[in-house]
Amino acid sequence: MNGVAYFKRMAGYNRWANGHLYDACAGLSSGELDAPRTAFFPSIMRTLNHLMVADRIWMSRLLGDPIGMPLDTVLFDRFADLRTARSAQDEAIMAFIDGLDDQTLTSDLSYKSVAGKAFTMPRDLILGHMFNHQTHHRGQLSSMILEAGGKPLEIDLVFYARDML
Repeated sequence: MNGVAYFKRMAGYNRWANGHLYDACAGLSSGELDAPRTAFFPSIMRTLNHLMVADRIWMSRLLGDPIGMPLDTVLFDRFADLRTARSAQDEAIMAFIDGLDDQTLTSDLSYKSVAGKAFTMPRDLILGHMFNHQTHHRGQLSSMILEAGGKPLEIDLVFYARDML
């Protein structure tokens, strides 16, 4: 499997896992979504918002029109609005990756961090980070959903593979 095919698979997995995550969150009350939790971001909604912020920042860099905002920005207060935006964001990621070729995928991207520091990294490493970052926080969210009385999530990559193959 070449690099573009790999990232197409990861984008599909990301969309699938986010769908399951948001389905689980939809079963929780707004009070449970906003309740203080022990995680890097202090609630389910704040963590979901962080993932949107991070994806928007990284995608803006990859698309050549960088935006900046604090990583704890709350883009959406209402879960339904956040869910709609998440779905659109996942489709935008899919479309971006569908337009990649191997030469672009392995080329370098220069950007400034949220703190303003300049970096240059290969695009494939950046995309790997984006998907890994999502997985990292989905793990935290899975724990928070259980704490809120939700059901365990089966969103490991192998479950996606079993569904898709």
